[in-house]
Amino acid sequence: MSGRELPAGEYWFEDLEEGDRYQTGFLVVTEAHIVSFAGLSGDFFDIHMDDDFARSQGFPARVAHGLLGLALTDGLKNRASVRIMAVASLGWNWRFKGPIFAGDRIGAQIRVAGKRLSSKGQGIVTLAFEVVKRDGEIAQEGDTTLLTRLRPQAPERTPA
Repeated sequence: MSGRELPAGEYWFEDLEEGDRYQTGFLVVTEAHIVSFAGLSGDFFDIHMDDDFARSQGFPARVAHGLLGLALTDGLKNRASVRIMAVASLGWNWRFKGPIFAGDRIGAQIRVAGKRLSSKGQGIVTLAFEVVKRDGEIAQEGDTTLLTRLRPQAPERTPA
């Protein structure tokens, strides 16, 4: 794989190169995550709330909301030892590749897929994600585009 494996630290727009990559930490998705997300989002669809229904559809148990997986992944990114000096998310392009269940341990492999300056001179960075379960299965994948901070310029000194 090309690109650098980024060590822990803060990364400004100028510090990043296309192909740079890093791994987030991991978390175990719990029943509480699923139930709380249902309450927060209002999505009480049977596949997320009813084990018997989920089994009748060929799953071993209820399936975590796809958007819960995305939200948890964004949290993993924000808590990673690699910190990109972002200002805001400009959007997501996301795919649900396989189910996430309560008890699954997930983490994300992140790669800098692109970077450019906007027409206003602001940093734009695209990060590509693979959300991986303990068994190596890719549960979700996609990318996000971030507005990122440029490294502050030191003020010019004038001779006294």
